[in-house]
Order: sequence, then C-alpha cells, then structure tokens
Amino acid sequence: MIEGTAHGVAQYWATGFFIVAVLGLCAFMVGASSLLGGRSHGISKSLPFESGIIGAGSARQRFSVKFYLVAMLFVIFDIEAVFLFAWSLVIRDVGWTGFWGAAVFIFILLAGLIYDSRTGALDWAPQSRTADKRGS
Repeated sequence: MIEGTAHGVAQYWATGFFIVAVLGLCAFMVGASSLLGGRSHGISKSLPFESGIIGAGSARQRFSVKFYLVAMLFVIFDIEAVFLFAWSLVIRDVGWTGFWGAAVFIFILLAGLIYDSRTGALDWAPQSRTADKRGS
C-alpha cells in the first residue's frame, strides 16, 4: 500500500515542481516591480490618460442600444467568415454536399442581413430632428 502511494507521488513530482516554480517566479516579479518601480506623484499622475487627450465630460455617458446591436451583428458576421474559411480548406473533401450546405448557410446569413437592413438595425446614427418634423 505504501509502495503504491510513493509511486503515485513520484509520478507527479514534475507537475509539483512546475507549480512551485511558477508561484516563485510570480512572487519574484511582483517583488522586483515593487522595489524597482518608479514612485512619481503629481497632478498629472492622477489624471486618466487616453492617447494624449485629457477626457472631457462624464464617464457615465449613455450609448444607444443600436450601437450594441451593430456590434453583435459584427461578431455574428465575423464568426461566419471563420466558418467559411474552414469550409474553404476542406472543399475538395466535402464535395457538392458541402458546397450546397455552405450555399444555404450564406443564403440564410444574407437573408438576415437584408432583414436587419430593412428593419433599420444597421442605422445606428441618430436621426436629425428636422427630418422627423418634416415627416410628421
């Protein structure tokens, strides 16, 4: 019984050593950065910095829901490109069945894009007030 336990421990010594080494390396990097890091203080140090431009206005600005809708549509069509790339790599292996499957896939996505365009999901810019007054 003890021999089996010793064999089990000896089998995983490399994994234990790796975990200890990673934790030691992380502790060393955190300690070295706290000892060697700069400690400058001042007015400009506490300001948020983005591309050399000091922010103006509130950080709690509201965005239109349509902005997020366009972002989700971008992700959907980006994933579609990944599927079509994988399909293009195996087109000779899948034959006509794969071709027609990809054609149906593209048709469904195209129908969804046309639907999104017609319902105004892609028009995420705000409408001008003068155009609204003329229409009513």
